[in-house]
Amino acid sequence: MKVKKKVIGNLEKCYSIAPLSYQGKDYMLVAAEKVNQCRLYGLDGKLADVIWEGPGGTMSMVQIPNTDGIFLATQRFYSPNDSKDAKIVMVSPGESGWSVRTAAILPFVHRFDIITRDGISYVIACTLKSGHEYKEDWRSPGKVYVCRLPENMDAIDENHSLKFTVLKEGMFKNHGYCKAVMEGIECAFTASNEGVFQFIPPAAGEDAWKIRQLTDQPSSDMAFADMDGDGEPEMLTISPFHGDTVRILKKQNGQYRTVYTYEKPAEFAHGIWGGDILGKQGVLVGHRKGERNLMFFTCGEEGYEAEIIDRNVGPANVLSYQTEEKSYILSANREIDEIALYEVEEGETTVI
Repeated sequence: MKVKKKVIGNLEKCYSIAPLSYQGKDYMLVAAEKVNQCRLYGLDGKLADVIWEGPGGTMSMVQIPNTDGIFLATQRFYSPNDSKDAKIVMVSPGESGWSVRTAAILPFVHRFDIITRDGISYVIACTLKSGHEYKEDWRSPGKVYVCRLPENMDAIDENHSLKFTVLKEGMFKNHGYCKAVMEGIECAFTASNEGVFQFIPPAAGEDAWKIRQLTDQPSSDMAFADMDGDGEPEMLTISPFHGDTVRILKKQNGQYRTVYTYEKPAEFAHGIWGGDILGKQGVLVGHRKGERNLMFFTCGEEGYEAEIIDRNVGPANVLSYQTEEKSYILSANREIDEIALYEVEEGETTVI
């Protein structure tokens, strides 16, 4: 693909990115891993607002469904070694600016999302670990929590927080998360040393979640895309934790089996997103050490392949979106403190 790159901002340790609908327009949120800003950008890359100056430590941001610009975000998760004070906050626009109030104090919360089925929405939250006494202390496994999203969030604050229950525990280095629709149901997926797990929310009138293990390969992240066009999404995984191995797994006889392994080590692979770009299903992957490339994995006439979109940038998170006129890739190139917007077109692989 032809790629036209535009650096839309510089933000030290830029990390988290997410879409936001506000005042009838679509925007993109970009926030920092360390103590720094959360910004609001238009889809064209123009800075629209600064949401906060700190405290940062933002791993995830998710808009609350059917709201005008109200979203949840993690704060104070600064690293695996500095996340005891992590929490989820609710951010709301107002006449005098953006207000931020605590929605839940949840130590080590890394990823979270909102999952909806049959009109009922749930907050699903994943902790990287559950205890910490010294640097690189991984003795206490992480957990997956859930709570029903209140219909009225006005009363939520530090003293009236979201009430989570544990869905699953015993998950070491519980790092990866994505959301995907499977068999018509919006599901959550997690990746940890124990493998990749699927969490299926209950149907209307039911209470129990279903949990399926898709692979026991130690995994750091995963994403889904129907790369070969057969109607069954493949699963791309990064392994192990913050690892260098990129695999594509395909469901065969009900089991996910490895059908492709990227031939080169992608050191500290991290940024990942699965979906459609220019009519082609694939998975974006960025890695933060070594060559620090941003790549797009697809299936061509000769099988699975990787196209390098940009080099030496070190993406922490990445996603793609499309306007009426153009297709874009937004990347938080953490290792060079760069927020990059790539306009993509059909054609020979070039970066302008």
